[in-house]
Amino acid sequence: MVTDAAWQVHRRLTLNRCDSITNSGTYYASCGCTRGYRGNPYLFNGCEDINECLERNPDGSGRRWHCRDSDTCVNVPGDFRCVGDKTGAILIGVGAGFGILVLVGGILLLRKFLKNKRMSTRKRSFFKRNGGLLLQQQLNTKEGNVEKTRIFTSRELEKATETFSDNRILGQGGQGTVYKGMLVDGRTVAVKKSKLVDEDKLEEFINEVVILSQVNHRHVVKLLGCCLETEVPLLVYEFIPNGNLFQHIHDECDDYTMIWGVRLRIAVDIAGALSYLHSAACSPIYHRDVKSTNILLDEKYRAKVSDFGTSRSVTVDHTHWTTVISGTVGYVDSEYYGSSQYTDKSDVYSFGVILVELITGEKPVITLPDSQEIRGLADHFRAAMKENNFFDIMDARIRDACKPEQVMAVANLARRCLNSKGKKRPYMREVYTELEKICSSQEVKIENDDDANEEEEGMDMIDIGIADSWTIGVTAPASSIAASSSLSDVEPLFPRPTW
Repeated sequence: MVTDAAWQVHRRLTLNRCDSITNSGTYYASCGCTRGYRGNPYLFNGCEDINECLERNPDGSGRRWHCRDSDTCVNVPGDFRCVGDKTGAILIGVGAGFGILVLVGGILLLRKFLKNKRMSTRKRSFFKRNGGLLLQQQLNTKEGNVEKTRIFTSRELEKATETFSDNRILGQGGQGTVYKGMLVDGRTVAVKKSKLVDEDKLEEFINEVVILSQVNHRHVVKLLGCCLETEVPLLVYEFIPNGNLFQHIHDECDDYTMIWGVRLRIAVDIAGALSYLHSAACSPIYHRDVKSTNILLDEKYRAKVSDFGTSRSVTVDHTHWTTVISGTVGYVDSEYYGSSQYTDKSDVYSFGVILVELITGEKPVITLPDSQEIRGLADHFRAAMKENNFFDIMDARIRDACKPEQVMAVANLARRCLNSKGKKRPYMREVYTELEKICSSQEVKIENDDDANEEEEGMDMIDIGIADSWTIGVTAPASSIAASSSLSDVEPLFPRPTW
């Protein structure tokens, strides 16, 4: 007989189940192990857990307790649990995710492909429209000229200029922008991007690119190539690091570097470059926009002539071009205004203005202090020479540290270059030779030019009338002046009216 208290303890310890039975007034305990346990329920810890996962049927045909083939049996106290296989679900999830990624990736790749195809088609269209096929044909016919002219891709120049970043801008003007670029081979270049293009003149532009690419002179900025895959063709030049002559002449703080010796050497460099273009190049080339902003200086203050946006080559049997007037106010001679015929002597006149800038330090268009009259520097210089007031207009920054005889000799040469009659102006090769002699000689014989003294007779003074607008494009002789851009080293690659 087990007491009631003892029975409760025994029940907890043996995990059994007991039922009380009454027989003739006597109580008996009928015990058994609970479900999932087996053993002797009357012993302490007599019932033990059954591992259903290992139990087999009595006939040995298999496990008595089993799960589906796809599940795993896990034993727990008094029971077992079937855990489903998650591999299939994982595979389904991974497969679905991968499928979505493939679909999205495919859509993105398709969009990129279509975009690249459109861009490629557009580039080919621009290349063809801008004369790329003609340029390739011209280059193929020029023996040994493959390395001289290069056709750049738009991607190359975008990479070189950081997609034409504002941080890369070297200069801006009314007609275009110049960017500093770094090619993959390490060369630094200047990339000129114009705002305007004259589609009717593209064939002439290509011809000029071919001609200018053959120019090889140490004082001429080298044209390295062009890009025709953009809406407006891009020109690629060698990079000159020290700005332009206009900036240095008219910088009041730059009185040390621009001493007379440096200025004279610059004049010799420019004259040598123009002489080469006029007579020594493969085809004579007239620059048509010679001015101080188009004269670049390297780190040693040696000059390089740049910006051939309006230049033209001529055949040996031609002496001039009859064109719509182009150029910059203050640099264009009156004879060109009247005849519209641009000759090599027109470049000579513009160079004469640069000589006067070097001597006086004045801008090509000035305002007279007394009368507030706006006047061309060339006219002001000729008047001072005629009245023997030359030294009054000389740049004070060079007056005390120059050789007066040299300055006077250059002034007389400038006066001859500024003769109102083109035929009486010297050729650039003569100007170059004379400047070389002046530069190398210790004493210079000063001679007065009778032709220069006569030039004022019958000469019409040109009323500028414009102070803030410098570049002009007019039809001579009976049209008005149209101001179109500012003084800048950036000029139109395809001037609308100038070809």
